[in-house]
Order: sequence, then C-alpha cells, then structure tokens
Amino acid sequence: MSEVKGKLYLIPTRLGENQPLEVLPISIKKIIEQVDDYIVENEKTARRFIKKISSGKSQQSLKIHILNKYTEENELPDFLNACMEGKPVGLLSEAGCPGIADPGADVVKIAHEKDIQVVPLVGPSSILLALMSSGMNGQSFTFNGYLPIDKHERKASLKKLERISFEQNQSQIFIETPYRNNKMLEDICSSLNKNTRVCIACDITLATEYIKTKMVSEWKLANIDLHKRPAIFIIHKD
Repeated sequence: MSEVKGKLYLIPTRLGENQPLEVLPISIKKIIEQVDDYIVENEKTARRFIKKISSGKSQQSLKIHILNKYTEENELPDFLNACMEGKPVGLLSEAGCPGIADPGADVVKIAHEKDIQVVPLVGPSSILLALMSSGMNGQSFTFNGYLPIDKHERKASLKKLERISFEQNQSQIFIETPYRNNKMLEDICSSLNKNTRVCIACDITLATEYIKTKMVSEWKLANIDLHKRPAIFIIHKD
C-alpha cells in the first residue's frame, strides 16, 4: 500500500443537458483526464458525462463504483482503496455538487476518517443558485431536503417551516420529486399565509430556466406548469 494517499476529488456535473463547459470550469476537465477511478450514482450517465468532458479518454480504463440507495454501507470503504494505493478517485454527482442532497456525503465522511485529502471542485449547486436569485435571506437559511409525501404531513411541515422562517428570519429551502411539483405548489398556496414570499427556481442553468419570487397570494393567480421540471422551493415569512 502506498504511503502517499491519493486525493478524493468532488466533481460537480451539469444540472441538465447543456454543454458541460458552459457551466463547468476547465479545472474539471483537467481532473477528469487524470482520474480513472470513480464513484457514481449511475454508470451509464457518468460515462456519458466523462466522454462529453474528455472525448479522448479511454472508457476501458475507467473503474466505476456504484453508490445509490441499493449500496450497502459496508461496501463504501472499499470504494476508496485506490486512494489508499496512492491514486486519485473522483466522486461524481448525478446532477450538481457531490455531497449536497446526494449520497456522496457518506463517502466523504469515510475519506476524512482515513485521512484522505478531500478536494471540492467548483460547479453549479441548484440550491445556492436558487437562493442567490431569490432575494431572500442569504445570511440565514436552511435546506430541508424533501418534505413528507403524505398530504397532511406535508402541509404541517410547510406551516412549521413558515413559522420557523418568521421566528428566526430564516429562509427555508426544500425540493420535491419533479412529477409532484404542481401538487407541492398547490399545497403551498393552500397552507401558507397570503403574504409569505415563495421562490420557485426550476430548470436552473438551462435555456428554459424560470426563477420567480412572489407572495402566496400572487402564486394562486399564476399559471405555471412545473411538471417534471427540476425545481427548488424557498419560503420566507417576513
């Protein structure tokens, strides 16, 4: 085993099907050309992304470990064996930044435990891009992930987040499975105070990008179809 450990590179990917180097820095291309060992959610899309970034890179040289909801926890340490042997490993998100609303955080935790250097690379985070463009509180905010699927529990969660936002002057960020986005907007409009501000940011960085902040009373009158469009929701009650 090498005394010099390889680095774990956290490699962001696109948020949609635009040209990689329109939204990603050239440093990602340089790292991908150096790395052959990868930890990814989906092998097919990861290989396609790597080919888009570096068309001359040999696909046969790639060693891919799959990290998704079916991966057993005891498998994860072995994903970093290449680092322990002195070789770099790339952790690729399916969309956006690894470790943020992404299972890669578990691998990063193990890397720290093994004293492997973790190197985050610059790339798009839909959560931060939405907050930047929302006009809401960038000094105090919370990302809440997915809200409950059950309608009554979801409405209760929305009201709770609205209350926290008001009491702490804190913007509340959450996401939904894209095919349930329209239902989420309906529940927001039926649950929250009419003056609560809501930002909807969908298709971020794409040609169809849509980012608007309105009060609940205004969203009730809006005509927008969010079905199957990746979206970030942010609420803030002043």
